[in-house]
Amino acid sequence: MHPDAPRAGSPRAPAPVRFDLDRYLSSARRAVLDEIRAIVGSKGRYDPILYQLMLDYPLREAKGLRPALCMATCRALGGRLEAVLPSAAVLELYHNAFLVHDDIEDASLVRRGAPTLHEQHGVPIAVNVGDGMLSLALQPLLDNVPEIGLGPALRILQAVAHMCRETVEGQALELDWVRQGAWDLGEEDYVELVVKKTGWYSFITPVRVGCIAAGADEATLEGLSDFARAVSIAFQIQDDLLNLEGELDAYGKEIGGDLWEGKRTVMLLHALRTCSDDERAWALDLLARPRPDAEGARLGTLVDELHARGSLDAAGHAALQEALARATGGVALAPKTEPEVRALLALLERQGSLAHGREVAERWAAEASTRLDAFLARTPASVHTRFLQALVDYVHRRAR
Repeated sequence: MHPDAPRAGSPRAPAPVRFDLDRYLSSARRAVLDEIRAIVGSKGRYDPILYQLMLDYPLREAKGLRPALCMATCRALGGRLEAVLPSAAVLELYHNAFLVHDDIEDASLVRRGAPTLHEQHGVPIAVNVGDGMLSLALQPLLDNVPEIGLGPALRILQAVAHMCRETVEGQALELDWVRQGAWDLGEEDYVELVVKKTGWYSFITPVRVGCIAAGADEATLEGLSDFARAVSIAFQIQDDLLNLEGELDAYGKEIGGDLWEGKRTVMLLHALRTCSDDERAWALDLLARPRPDAEGARLGTLVDELHARGSLDAAGHAALQEALARATGGVALAPKTEPEVRALLALLERQGSLAHGREVAERWAAEASTRLDAFLARTPASVHTRFLQALVDYVHRRAR
């Protein structure tokens, strides 16, 4: 008998309990949603035209990784929930406000399994809702003063201000690439974009805010920031992969939307670097063309039908066509079609670009794991440190 084997009748060692990541996320999300409802509040006549709409995206089904990461970091370092919860809720408000604006800029149709806010209510209302969410996020940070003290409260406010600058710079960089038609980009360009546009507000700032709320030292704050940076890159690459490979019900956004929008991803940049000159020329021509504008297409069809029936003369037909072109950005190029986008996805598959993306994501996930292990080696184990471990494991699984 092996010396470590249990003897007959002796109690067996209990099997290790698998950490329930979803349960932890759900618990954190409930607390954050209660806090967001309190922040948004009720304003009588403005509720149906503004404040209820602010709760639309936050209340849609989502994991709530950002606030959970913020709270777990604070609690893992011995901080109190009350010290971090308002700031975690603010980060979630910022996230959802950014989503509202991103969906407009990207002309996205679906968000978390439902039509985007601008599709439901129009662009002007959606812009105002996003602006309103950003404006409401300031007061809770000021209210941190009596809870955690003036110094830490100001440091959190400074961290959020830095996050906003990084995020809008990242968005500006991506929009400039689109405007310039820039495709001669390497993976270092992609990493810079991801860290600025997504990494700071999704992972780095939640970790930094959690550290500040817990009173952590500077070495801990910087070490966990490096961990969060690596996690953010791995996570975003896998999110881009899911956009190409996932099922709509599980992913919550339109499948292939990144190709319709011409989003710069590790996979698309790899395909453009490795395909033939003819394939690259075809792909770049397709990527330069717009996605179909559903409302513009409907109006264009109506104008053509009126002209065909004789209800609109040639001059009126031409004038309306020109006005529609201006209203939709003056685009003269034919929009992308579904068969063409499917052909572009097939090009990525032929070039092994999806497998390449998974490999790059795995490398960054491994880097995150190494950074986290250094932190865990000097931190007492708790349900909160187990969440951080489970988060890295989750990113690893997504990256494989």
